[in-house]
Amino acid sequence: MKEIVSARNPALLALRALRRPRERSESGLFLCEGGKLVGEALSLGLCRTLVVQAGRQDDYAREIEAAERAGCQTLLVSREALAQLSEEPSPQGILCAAALPAPCARLEGERIVALDGVQDPGNVGTIVRTADAAGFDGVLLGGGCADLFGPKALRATMGSAMRMRVRRADDLAGELREMRGRGYAVAATELGGEDFYAACPRVRAVLVIGSEGRGVSEAVRAVATHHLALPMRGGAESLNAAVAAGIMMYEMARERRAEGR
Repeated sequence: MKEIVSARNPALLALRALRRPRERSESGLFLCEGGKLVGEALSLGLCRTLVVQAGRQDDYAREIEAAERAGCQTLLVSREALAQLSEEPSPQGILCAAALPAPCARLEGERIVALDGVQDPGNVGTIVRTADAAGFDGVLLGGGCADLFGPKALRATMGSAMRMRVRRADDLAGELREMRGRGYAVAATELGGEDFYAACPRVRAVLVIGSEGRGVSEAVRAVATHHLALPMRGGAESLNAAVAAGIMMYEMARERRAEGR
């Protein structure tokens, strides 16, 4: 491992710059923090530079060995230098620069979830993680969504951002229109819609989750083949976007298991 003493070292400054969305986009790299996310990046062949806090080599011996075996640059830095790279309140002593997964040119599969302007990074990350867990085939991120590879969203995915097929579409309505032309049902979730459990499409379907403040946009609503809502039997008028998405995705996955029998 190469030991770096100064926090002003050019290699560390370049890594620190990855905290900015523009830098991530231009470099094709993002930062992973903590053993879980670093392990995912290593297992998927995405790790490019591994950074470990001095004195914690034994804690992360397996990760260091895997990174060196893969030909990654490995750096040993002080606790203070690592803290300047980290956005965690309590850094775990390991992070890496990883390659952004290759963009998905086209989404296919039985079930896709689309996010229409979901701005909260925790919600975006949680929905992607739930889609992965529920066996969805891909995620479509419309314009205005939080950056999936920003620290908060990435942490919420627990690695699913690196495994799921994800496509970004600034013109989400146009993308959905194209998918509708390929035989997909487009289910927009909105207040006052039909009962989700009774009317949701079960196969070849895109489930659209709207933004936390305004819901599904008018342009997307105009493309939808279904307008659905979860029934509210208590006093609450709505649910958190990630909670609602989780309930609906698992309901669709449950139906798939029943079809398989």
